Amino acid sequence: MCWLRRSLRRRKMKVKMLSRNPDHYVRETKLDLHRVPRNYDPTLHPFEVPREYIRALNATKLERVFAKPFLASLDGHRDGVNCLAKNPKSLATVLSGACDGEAMYTGIDHHWKEAVFATCGQQVDIWDEQRTNPICSMTWGFDSISSVKFNPIETFLLGSCASDRNIVLYDMRQATPLKKVILDMRTNTICWNPMEAFIFTAANEDYNLYTFDMRALDTPVMVHMDHVSAVLDVDYSPTGREFVSASFDKSIRIFPVDKSRSREVYHTKRMQHVICVRWTADSKYIMCGSDEMNIRLWKANASEKLGVLTSREKAATDYNQKLKEKFQYHPHIKRISRHRHLPKSIYSQIQEQRIMKEARRR
Repeated sequence: MCWLRRSLRRRKMKVKMLSRNPDHYVRETKLDLHRVPRNYDPTLHPFEVPREYIRALNATKLERVFAKPFLASLDGHRDGVNCLAKNPKSLATVLSGACDGEAMYTGIDHHWKEAVFATCGQQVDIWDEQRTNPICSMTWGFDSISSVKFNPIETFLLGSCASDRNIVLYDMRQATPLKKVILDMRTNTICWNPMEAFIFTAANEDYNLYTFDMRALDTPVMVHMDHVSAVLDVDYSPTGREFVSASFDKSIRIFPVDKSRSREVYHTKRMQHVICVRWTADSKYIMCGSDEMNIRLWKANASEKLGVLTSREKAATDYNQKLKEKFQYHPHIKRISRHRHLPKSIYSQIQEQRIMKEARRR
């Protein structure tokens, strides 16, 4: 009886066999690396977090080492570059204007879809390309208007900046002004968010940029602070998540839309007061025009590698980016990622403004 039970047990016994797929460990060519199998069980990797921290620290240091944003300088003007324009249908076409002539208008912007453009001077005029007289004229106040911009989404809306510290919004369909907001100092220009129709950012003379929601103009959504002189121009990236600003302090800064501090600052020894700035339509480059008659081309991401990347390089870049995001609030990594070398003039002005702010707070 015992022998029968043992035989039955032996019949129910299971046998496991090891099987390997050659695709998992055989190299396709001699240049490929040997594939090593890995068990992702966290109990077998007790030091995984310290290893990832060291990798994130090294990735952050390498990002600053390879941060070389300047690409090229375009010359040819005989005076300071005052305005830049990009073609929404061509990445290779850029128009620039300098202060080597005379015109009666202080600003111009074209409609995004129709054959209509707007000019500003003593008033805002709406023009048809086929007519010599303006279709309509709009004004709110008696001061001159320095800038006018069409909304890229709600194309019948446009905003303007006046010398009496006003930002006025107009409706082209009714030919009347809609709303007005008054700031403490004069606004030089505004820029609409290309992804959110009701959001715009104003570049002000008080060294700050103000992001407003046109549905509630009582208070700004965000105040962006880092410049140490008047902000002269602003332009959004095509993604609508960041914008770039040009200032009289000889630098340009890149701001996230939801942060009050800039994530990047660009400057060179020869660059003087930056008057105009534009973000290209492919979201990879930034152009700026300054007083010394040059147009400079910068990378939007200072440490980004240009050109074609292999799949292994893309995987390594994505992995390093995730590590930096995971450990971004650790003090050592945060200090390295935020550190920027600034000119002595900007650095001293930052310290002076900090002392003045603390004095007012006391």
